[in-house]
Amino acid sequence: MKYFCWCVLVVLWAFVPVHFLQAAQDTQPAKDSGSAKDTREAQPVQDDVLATIEQAVKQYKAGDLAGAASNVDYAAQLIRQKKSEKMKALLPPPLAGWQAGEASAQAMGTAVFGGGVTVSRKYGKGSSTVEVEIVSDSPVLQSVMMMLNNPMFAGAGGGTLETIKGQRAIVKYNKGNHSGDVNIVVAGRFMVTVKGQRVDRADLVAYAGAVDYQGLTKY
Repeated sequence: MKYFCWCVLVVLWAFVPVHFLQAAQDTQPAKDSGSAKDTREAQPVQDDVLATIEQAVKQYKAGDLAGAASNVDYAAQLIRQKKSEKMKALLPPPLAGWQAGEASAQAMGTAVFGGGVTVSRKYGKGSSTVEVEIVSDSPVLQSVMMMLNNPMFAGAGGGTLETIKGQRAIVKYNKGNHSGDVNIVVAGRFMVTVKGQRVDRADLVAYAGAVDYQGLTKY
Protein backbone atom coordinates (compact mmCIF):
# COMPACT_ATOMS: atom_id res chain seq x y z
CA MET A 1 0.00 0.00 0.00
CA LYS A 2 2.81 2.37 0.90
CA TYR A 3 4.49 1.51 -2.35
CA PHE A 4 1.28 2.35 -4.29
CA CYS A 5 0.87 5.75 -2.56
CA TRP A 6 4.47 6.57 -3.23
CA CYS A 7 4.02 5.83 -6.95
CA VAL A 8 0.93 8.08 -7.09
CA LEU A 9 2.81 10.97 -5.49
CA VAL A 10 5.67 10.59 -7.97
CA VAL A 11 3.29 10.69 -10.95
CA LEU A 12 1.47 13.77 -9.62
CA TRP A 13 4.77 15.48 -8.93
CA ALA A 14 5.87 14.95 -12.52
CA PHE A 15 2.52 15.76 -14.13
CA VAL A 16 1.29 18.87 -12.32
CA PRO A 17 4.18 21.24 -13.15
CA VAL A 18 4.10 20.22 -16.81
CA HIS A 19 0.34 20.70 -16.93
CA PHE A 20 0.45 24.19 -15.49
CA LEU A 21 3.41 25.16 -17.65
CA GLN A 22 1.52 24.06 -20.77
CA ALA A 23 -1.59 25.99 -19.67
CA ALA A 24 0.48 29.11 -19.12
CA GLN A 25 2.04 28.75 -22.57
CA ASP A 26 -1.36 28.27 -24.19
CA THR A 27 -2.73 31.36 -22.47
CA GLN A 28 0.20 33.72 -23.11
CA PRO A 29 0.09 33.92 -26.96
CA ALA A 30 -3.59 34.81 -26.95
CA LYS A 31 -2.89 37.64 -24.51
CA ASP A 32 0.04 38.91 -26.55
CA SER A 33 -1.99 38.69 -29.78
CA GLY A 34 -4.80 40.71 -28.30
CA SER A 35 -2.35 43.28 -26.97
CA ALA A 36 -0.70 43.63 -30.39
CA LYS A 37 -4.10 43.96 -32.02
CA ASP A 38 -5.10 46.68 -29.57
CA THR A 39 -1.86 48.50 -30.34
CA ARG A 40 -2.48 48.34 -34.08
CA GLU A 41 -6.03 49.58 -33.70
CA ALA A 42 -4.90 52.45 -31.49
CA GLN A 43 -2.52 53.82 -34.12
CA PRO A 44 -4.17 56.76 -35.97
CA VAL A 45 -4.23 56.87 -39.76
CA GLN A 46 -2.04 59.72 -40.95
CA ASP A 47 -3.64 62.25 -43.27
CA ASP A 48 -1.96 62.29 -46.68
CA VAL A 49 -2.12 66.09 -46.91
CA LEU A 50 -0.47 66.59 -43.52
CA ALA A 51 2.15 63.95 -44.30
CA THR A 52 3.06 65.74 -47.54
CA ILE A 53 3.26 69.12 -45.83
CA GLU A 54 5.46 67.69 -43.06
CA GLN A 55 7.77 66.25 -45.70
CA ALA A 56 7.91 69.66 -47.43
CA VAL A 57 8.86 71.32 -44.13
CA LYS A 58 11.69 68.81 -43.60
CA GLN A 59 12.96 69.40 -47.13
CA TYR A 60 12.81 73.17 -46.67
CA LYS A 61 14.78 73.01 -43.42
CA ALA A 62 17.34 70.76 -45.13
CA GLY A 63 17.75 73.27 -47.97
CA ASP A 64 15.97 71.15 -50.60
CA LEU A 65 13.89 74.04 -51.93
CA ALA A 66 12.92 72.29 -55.17
CA GLY A 67 11.66 69.22 -53.32
CA ALA A 68 9.82 71.38 -50.78
CA ALA A 69 8.11 73.39 -53.53
CA SER A 70 7.11 70.20 -55.34
CA ASN A 71 5.53 68.73 -52.20
CA VAL A 72 3.73 71.98 -51.37
CA ASP A 73 2.19 71.96 -54.87
CA TYR A 74 1.29 68.29 -54.44
CA ALA A 75 -0.37 68.98 -51.07
CA ALA A 76 -2.36 71.83 -52.64
CA GLN A 77 -3.56 69.46 -55.36
CA LEU A 78 -4.63 66.90 -52.75
CA ILE A 79 -6.60 69.62 -50.96
CA ARG A 80 -8.32 70.61 -54.22
CA GLN A 81 -9.26 66.98 -54.80
CA LYS A 82 -10.79 66.73 -51.33
CA LYS A 83 -12.62 70.00 -51.95
CA SER A 84 -14.03 68.74 -55.26
CA GLU A 85 -15.33 65.56 -53.62
CA LYS A 86 -17.17 67.59 -50.98
CA MET A 87 -18.56 70.01 -53.58
CA LYS A 88 -20.34 67.14 -55.34
CA ALA A 89 -22.88 67.14 -52.51
CA LEU A 90 -23.98 70.64 -53.59
CA LEU A 91 -25.28 69.39 -56.94
CA PRO A 92 -29.08 69.04 -56.95
CA PRO A 93 -30.95 65.75 -56.76
CA PRO A 94 -33.05 64.84 -59.82
CA LEU A 95 -36.39 66.55 -60.21
CA ALA A 96 -39.54 64.45 -59.99
CA GLY A 97 -39.69 62.08 -62.95
CA TRP A 98 -36.02 62.59 -63.81
CA GLN A 99 -33.05 60.24 -63.50
CA ALA A 100 -29.56 61.34 -62.46
CA GLY A 101 -26.12 59.96 -63.21
CA GLU A 102 -23.18 59.84 -60.83
CA ALA A 103 -21.66 63.19 -59.91
CA SER A 104 -18.13 63.70 -61.20
CA ALA A 105 -15.33 65.87 -59.84
CA GLN A 106 -12.11 67.18 -61.32
CA ALA A 107 -9.36 69.26 -59.73
CA MET A 108 -7.00 71.15 -62.04
CA GLY A 109 -3.41 72.01 -61.19
CA THR A 110 -2.33 75.62 -60.84
CA ALA A 111 -0.84 75.51 -64.32
CA VAL A 112 -4.28 74.70 -65.78
CA PHE A 113 -7.08 77.25 -65.29
CA GLY A 114 -5.43 78.57 -62.15
CA GLY A 115 -6.04 75.43 -60.12
CA GLY A 116 -9.81 75.40 -60.47
CA VAL A 117 -12.21 72.72 -59.30
CA THR A 118 -15.09 71.40 -61.41
CA VAL A 119 -18.02 69.20 -60.35
CA SER A 120 -20.87 68.18 -62.61
CA ARG A 121 -23.85 65.86 -62.91
CA LYS A 122 -26.12 64.85 -65.78
CA TYR A 123 -29.88 64.33 -65.61
CA GLY A 124 -32.33 62.82 -68.05
CA LYS A 125 -36.03 62.30 -68.69
CA GLY A 126 -36.98 60.65 -71.94
CA SER A 127 -35.17 62.60 -74.66
CA SER A 128 -34.55 65.58 -72.36
CA THR A 129 -31.09 66.09 -70.90
CA VAL A 130 -29.71 68.60 -68.41
CA GLU A 131 -26.19 69.03 -67.05
CA VAL A 132 -25.34 71.07 -63.97
CA GLU A 133 -21.73 72.17 -63.58
CA ILE A 134 -20.02 74.13 -60.80
CA VAL A 135 -16.58 75.62 -61.45
CA SER A 136 -14.46 77.44 -58.88
CA ASP A 137 -11.76 80.03 -59.61
CA SER A 138 -12.25 79.90 -63.37
CA PRO A 139 -10.63 82.62 -65.55
CA VAL A 140 -13.92 83.08 -67.46
CA LEU A 141 -15.66 84.34 -64.30
CA GLN A 142 -14.73 87.94 -65.03
CA SER A 143 -16.42 87.95 -68.43
CA VAL A 144 -19.62 86.45 -67.00
CA MET A 145 -19.60 88.96 -64.15
CA MET A 146 -19.37 91.79 -66.68
CA MET A 147 -22.51 90.49 -68.38
CA LEU A 148 -24.33 90.13 -65.06
CA ASN A 149 -23.47 93.70 -64.09
CA ASN A 150 -24.36 95.16 -67.47
CA PRO A 151 -27.77 94.26 -68.99
CA MET A 152 -26.57 95.42 -72.43
CA PHE A 153 -23.96 92.64 -72.57
CA ALA A 154 -26.47 90.01 -71.52
CA GLY A 155 -29.04 91.12 -74.07
CA ALA A 156 -26.49 91.20 -76.87
CA GLY A 157 -25.89 87.49 -76.41
CA GLY A 158 -29.58 86.66 -76.56
CA GLY A 159 -29.93 86.21 -72.82
CA THR A 160 -32.07 87.79 -70.16
CA LEU A 161 -31.12 88.79 -66.62
CA GLU A 162 -33.12 87.06 -63.92
CA THR A 163 -32.88 86.36 -60.19
CA ILE A 164 -32.85 82.68 -59.29
CA LYS A 165 -32.86 81.72 -55.62
CA GLY A 166 -31.44 85.13 -54.73
CA GLN A 167 -28.66 84.90 -57.33
CA ARG A 168 -28.20 86.99 -60.47
CA ALA A 169 -28.47 84.78 -63.53
CA ILE A 170 -28.23 85.01 -67.30
CA VAL A 171 -30.83 82.77 -68.93
CA LYS A 172 -30.68 81.86 -72.60
CA TYR A 173 -33.39 79.70 -74.11
CA ASN A 174 -34.25 78.73 -77.68
CA LYS A 175 -37.92 77.85 -78.05
CA GLY A 176 -37.32 76.39 -81.49
CA ASN A 177 -35.20 73.44 -80.37
CA HIS A 178 -36.03 73.60 -76.65
CA SER A 179 -32.45 74.14 -75.55
CA GLY A 180 -30.71 76.70 -73.42
CA ASP A 181 -28.38 77.47 -70.57
CA VAL A 182 -28.23 79.37 -67.30
CA ASN A 183 -25.09 81.03 -65.94
CA ILE A 184 -24.75 82.22 -62.34
CA VAL A 185 -21.73 83.64 -60.54
CA VAL A 186 -21.68 83.03 -56.78
CA ALA A 187 -19.58 85.07 -54.32
CA GLY A 188 -17.33 86.18 -57.18
CA ARG A 189 -15.56 82.79 -57.13
CA PHE A 190 -17.93 80.15 -58.44
CA MET A 191 -19.72 79.78 -61.74
CA VAL A 192 -22.82 77.60 -61.93
CA THR A 193 -23.81 76.55 -65.45
CA VAL A 194 -26.96 74.63 -66.31
CA LYS A 195 -27.27 73.38 -69.89
CA GLY A 196 -30.29 71.62 -71.35
CA GLN A 197 -31.28 69.94 -74.62
CA ARG A 198 -34.87 69.20 -75.64
CA VAL A 199 -35.96 70.53 -72.27
CA ASP A 200 -38.67 72.92 -71.07
CA ARG A 201 -37.48 76.30 -69.90
CA ALA A 202 -39.17 75.77 -66.53
CA ASP A 203 -37.13 72.59 -65.90
CA LEU A 204 -33.92 74.35 -66.89
CA VAL A 205 -34.56 77.15 -64.40
CA ALA A 206 -35.72 74.66 -61.75
CA TYR A 207 -32.39 72.84 -61.88
CA ALA A 208 -30.56 76.16 -61.58
CA GLY A 209 -32.61 76.94 -58.48
CA ALA A 210 -31.95 73.54 -56.89
CA VAL A 211 -28.21 74.12 -56.42
CA ASP A 212 -27.11 74.58 -52.79
CA TYR A 213 -25.83 78.15 -53.08
CA GLN A 214 -25.58 78.69 -49.34
CA GLY A 215 -23.37 75.63 -48.98
CA LEU A 216 -21.30 76.75 -51.95
CA THR A 217 -20.21 79.97 -50.22
CA LYS A 218 -18.51 77.87 -47.50
CA TYR A 219 -15.92 76.69 -50.01
